[in-house]
Amino acid sequence: MSIYDYSVVDRNGKKIDLNEYKGKVLIIVNTATGCGFTPQYEGLENLYKQYHDKGLEIIDIPCNQFGNQAPGSDDEIHEFCALKYNTSFDQFTKADVNGENELPLYTYLKEQIKDDKIIGIKNKMAMKAVEKMSKTTKKPGDIKWNFTKFLVDKEGKVVERYSPTFKPADMENDIKQIML
Repeated sequence: MSIYDYSVVDRNGKKIDLNEYKGKVLIIVNTATGCGFTPQYEGLENLYKQYHDKGLEIIDIPCNQFGNQAPGSDDEIHEFCALKYNTSFDQFTKADVNGENELPLYTYLKEQIKDDKIIGIKNKMAMKAVEKMSKTTKKPGDIKWNFTKFLVDKEGKVVERYSPTFKPADMENDIKQIML
């Protein structure tokens, strides 16, 4: 199996096969509108604006599994992001990223890279605290919180997994390297 064997549902209910993204660099991220990491939408949008014409796509999958921080409908979430952060990348329908009902795409992503990239002792300590709050993080590899980001290269290989504390701007060098 590869990432291109999976699909997601857009916020309008249309099934989108990830093979439509062949040849693109992807950031796949579980998001929430009421999270302390929500301002990362701004950084994601900045990356999107800068690299979209060079082949970057963002797969934004809202998730309500962590502290009930994405309680709105798909349309409400989209409206919030567009108005507050001027997001222009695609948003998909809300989905679980851990547990019995997790999106199969996330099962695959977590199998590819089990640990988040975290920089700095402060961020490592913050993530340990966040992980203790999570009621859905039960096994190794599970997503610990909102705004866990996966970077996928043009061939569909999952090349990195970033913790929620990892700012989108700090992903830029990795993006540049795989865009060559």
